Amino acid sequence: MRSLFLPLVFPAMLLAAPTLAQDKLTVYTYESFTAEWGPGPQVKKAFEAECTCAVDFVSVADGVALLSRLKLEGASTKADIVLGLDTNLVAEAKATGLFAPHGKGSAPVEIPGGWNDDTFLPYDYGYFAVVYDTEMLKTPPKSLKELVEGDAAQKIVIQDPRTSTPGLGLVLWIKAVYGDKAGDAWAKLKDRVLTVTPGWSEAYGLFTKGEAPMVLSYTTSPAYHMIAENSEKYQAASFEEGHYLQVEVAGITTTGAKNPLAVEFMDFMLSPKFQDIIPETNWMLPAAATDKPLNPAFDKLVKPSHPLLIPSEDVAANRKAWVDEWLAVMSR
Repeated sequence: MRSLFLPLVFPAMLLAAPTLAQDKLTVYTYESFTAEWGPGPQVKKAFEAECTCAVDFVSVADGVALLSRLKLEGASTKADIVLGLDTNLVAEAKATGLFAPHGKGSAPVEIPGGWNDDTFLPYDYGYFAVVYDTEMLKTPPKSLKELVEGDAAQKIVIQDPRTSTPGLGLVLWIKAVYGDKAGDAWAKLKDRVLTVTPGWSEAYGLFTKGEAPMVLSYTTSPAYHMIAENSEKYQAASFEEGHYLQVEVAGITTTGAKNPLAVEFMDFMLSPKFQDIIPETNWMLPAAATDKPLNPAFDKLVKPSHPLLIPSEDVAANRKAWVDEWLAVMSR
């Protein structure tokens, strides 16, 4: 009813109407972030309490799909912030011209290797790992080579690198270890792959239902089962070649640069109020200082001594070729 009377009773207020858009922040992210059990609901509540605004999360399956959606929408995107890309996609995301500098200078983050980027800021990090069911698999692989060349009867669920950041992470992990022989490695590993899912959630769900003894996930995934389920049934295998590092980031779009709430959210993201939420909802490691100490379960996790990471510029230049290499093998 207000819309019927507003033009007649308060015509001057129409001039102020455009500022109402500034009371809303639209954040594009991935589905597991916004899930009921993910960090999204707590992040939304905490930030809305500070900003007296509305946060609208728009989610897609995974991080790669997130970048694909942004490219499709282009300059007409409704996103103020994109949260859920990772280091492997940073250069490609910058090249779209759809992101604005964050203007934070040197951000107070605590991640392996440090951080220096004028557009994206990290909010968590972790390492990809093969998580296995200790009741189904008594002797897990101790290296990527053992995974690739192991018993084909012992299956693994992986994610599609065209839509999923963990899926892309495995492609890069194998490329980092095998180099030009990555195609041969995929040919050997193919027989161990039970199925390829669009995103992490579907893969992990199949794994916990007992469909396969292994899944591509993170070294931090077992912490969930230890803390939430008081179970050590699921563990991450430690690989002697090292584990591929993933740093998850957020950036302000050129659209969001016009919304003061975007900058406010980025500040909030690096504060303990946000960072304290991450470990036991996103099950990753915080990228900045927290007020709460990590649960002792995190001390039991695999701690990679040899992080692997291909420069983002190299990933941007080769991602299509490397994914096509994967696809050529997996589609045979």
